[in-house]
Formats: sequence, structure tokens, C-alpha cells
Amino acid sequence: MVDIFPILLSIILGLNVLLALAIIFLERRDASATWAWLMVLLFIPIAGFLLYLIFGRRLNRKEIFTWDKKSRLGLLTAVQEQLTAIKEGHLEVQHKDIIPYEDLIYMHLKNNDALLSQNNAVRIFTDGQKKFQALLEDIEQAEDHIHLLYYILRDDNLGQRLADALIRKAQGGLEVKLLYDDMGSRLLKKGYLKKMKQAGIQVESFFPSFIPKVNLKINYRNHRKLAIIDGKIGYTGGFNIGDEYLGFNKRFGYWRDTHLRVEGEAVNNMQTRFILDWNHASRRDIVYEERYYKAEPKGDVAMQIVSSGPDSEWEQIKHGYLKMILSAKKYVYIQTPYFIPDDSLLDALRVAVLSGVDVRIMIPNKPDHPFVYWATYSNIGDMLKAGATVYIYQKGFLHAKTIVVDDKIASVGTANIDVRSFRLNFEVNAFLYHPDAATELSDRFHEDIMDSTQLTLPLYQSRSTWIRFKEAISRLLSPIL
Repeated sequence: MVDIFPILLSIILGLNVLLALAIIFLERRDASATWAWLMVLLFIPIAGFLLYLIFGRRLNRKEIFTWDKKSRLGLLTAVQEQLTAIKEGHLEVQHKDIIPYEDLIYMHLKNNDALLSQNNAVRIFTDGQKKFQALLEDIEQAEDHIHLLYYILRDDNLGQRLADALIRKAQGGLEVKLLYDDMGSRLLKKGYLKKMKQAGIQVESFFPSFIPKVNLKINYRNHRKLAIIDGKIGYTGGFNIGDEYLGFNKRFGYWRDTHLRVEGEAVNNMQTRFILDWNHASRRDIVYEERYYKAEPKGDVAMQIVSSGPDSEWEQIKHGYLKMILSAKKYVYIQTPYFIPDDSLLDALRVAVLSGVDVRIMIPNKPDHPFVYWATYSNIGDMLKAGATVYIYQKGFLHAKTIVVDDKIASVGTANIDVRSFRLNFEVNAFLYHPDAATELSDRFHEDIMDSTQLTLPLYQSRSTWIRFKEAISRLLSPIL
């Protein structure tokens, strides 16, 4: 009797080799991701390739976000005017502190159409209770339209308060649009959305599943958080919609995040970002109307609204982080829930430390995603060896995505320091060029140090063998987490 086991084994091994070659071809631009997926294929033959097709395949890098010619032409004209002004050395600035960062501004203009506005008033929130109190008050005072985009939308107490506020405004005749990410908000109940739709609210999901529980675009998530009220007020940052962001989840405790409330012309750029996302997700496109752009000059904070995503040719927000770090003369302060940088960002931070720059990194003391947490811990070890200072936030869960440099510039938004945010998620960050805003964020960092413990190199090196093993496995998989 013929033993078919060796034959089957040979077929499986041969097929696995062919699938490995396919991954090498498809991921040829990213060696680290290639090796990570090959390891998955090694430990999970055949099925590992199915996982790759769901979680690893790239989006077609065509421009999936389009808008009508009138608005697009106006944007490109304004961008070109600012590019020319910088190149020819006559960009008009309200504060001379902006001038040393014209190269960073130019990069965002050139590769992201991120207009610079210099007349904004910014309020910084680090507490969820205060942020949502302000947002709900602005919603109650809205007179024309409310546009919301959140990665996570829950139908808990906070979600119900938001829904009730939106329903009241929609029934009062206002235009209300709500866009959420299908993956991030996968636990939403249909009844929650149904009552909003019945009240006249337009609700859409980003990259929805056409087959229940099956989504081949599950790996590409709209991680952006945007709220635009009447085209005059904008919000962006790290807070989603859910009770845990108010500190009501026992697992995480107090939720430390960073969010911005913006008034000024930067709100126009936030509105454009929302409209582009909405028009991709909905068949009911928003067409250009002047009423969407009512932002008035208020304040003197200069800023750019910068987007990135898997549809982009460049990892724009990561490049902004790199320019900020390499421009530092005195210090770089980073707060992030996940610290899984690629080699370019690690090298930039090492160069900064070795050049005498005070690099401080703050991460949470507890994981919301275990593999990501241990990959973070592994990379933190590299920074400790280089000479960076590392703090572990102990008061609750640290979810802020903030970088501050030299009391001069800062970035606040949705992008973490990880490969997912740089390559896979749709993200949006505000890059701030103003000493007062940067100093306030620096002060918040120092306040958080009081609620943190310092992780020293001797402490890190004394970790157990089991932790070292978890770090090693997680770091190996970090390019595809």
C-alpha cells in the first residue's frame, strides 16, 4: 500500500515555496514586512498566505480620494502660491519662529497639499470629560452643519449622549453627517444607527463589510478623528467616542489623551479632509458650497493639517516626525501608546540623542494590544541603550500621540509611532508652529512625569527571560502588527 503522507507533505512544501515567492514579489519594497510574512508562512503553511491576502496585501496606490474641480483647483492654486513664496524667500510670517521650519512646511505643502494657516486659536485637551463637554456644547450651538468622523464609535453612555445631541440638531433642520470606521466600530448595534438615520442624520461607514464578519480590507482602517461645526470650529486628536475615553473602563482607568479644538482657517483644511473621506465612503457626495468654509481668522497659531494613508505615495506624517526630530537642538518629547518605529525613525532618534539632544519618550504601563505592547518594550530598550530617557505612565492609560520640539513646534493627531500608523491606517495630524502651543504641550509632558516612573537601563536589563521571549516574538512580527 502506497504511503501518501510523504506525497502530501511534498505537495504542501512545494506549494508553500511558491506562495513564499509570491510574497517576496508582492512585498519587494519592504524587506522587514517580507521576512515577517515569510515567518508566518513558515509556522502556518498555506493558511499563512490566506492571512497575508487579508491582512498584508497593499491597496492600489491610486488616488481614491477625489473632489470636484472647483475646490481642487482652488486648493492647488493656494498650495502653489505658498510653495513659490517659500522658494523665493518671501513667505509672509506672523512670527519669526516659523522661519527655521520653512523646509518642514514646504515638504507638507509639496507632498500633501497641506496649506499653512497662521491665524488659528487652539485649545488643548488632555482630559476626556473636558473635551467631550466642549464638543457637545459646540454641537448644541451649531447653526448650519455638523460633520463627524471617528475611528471608534460606541453605543454606550457617551455614544448615546452624542446621538441624542445629533438627533436634536437634525430634527431642527441642520445637516448632520457621521462617518465611522467599520473595523474600529464593529461592535455597533444596528438599532443605534437606525434611530439616527430615522432622525435625518446621514451615517456612513468607511470600508464596510459587504459580507457579515468578513472584510478583505480589515487591515486598512480610517483612524482619523475629526469634528467640524459650521465650518468654523474643528476638533482632532486621539479621543474616540466611548466611555473608556472618559475614564470609566476599569481595565484602563484614567484615559490620558491629547486633542485639539481649533478656530481659524485651519478648520477649512480639516473640512476638506472630512469631505474627501466622506465622498469616498458615501454615494451621497458632498459638493462644494461656500457654507462649508466659514472659518474666520482667530488667534496667531500657525499650523498645517497633514494626512497620510495606504493610498499615499509618501509616509507623510512619518516624514514630518523625522524632520521635527532632526531639527531639534535642545529636546524632543514623545508621548505614544505604541512605540514601534521603523529603522529610519529609530536612527533619527539615536542621532538626536548622540548629538546631545534631550530625548524623552513616555509610554503606557499596560497593554491594550499585547503583541504591540511587547514590541514597544523591545524598541524602548534600544532607546535606553542610546541614552534616551523613558517614562512609564502609571495614572491610567496613555493614548496621546504628541511630539514637541524645543518649545517651538509640535504635532498632535491620530498617528502613533508605529508601522501601522505610517503605512496602513488613514491618519491626520496637526503640525503646530507656535512657541506658546509647544510650551503648553511641553508643560503637560512634565506634569505627566509626576504620574510616571522612569524606566532605567538597569531596570530594563533585569527583565525576566519570559518577557525577553515575548519581546523577541513581538519584534519579529512588528512590521505587520
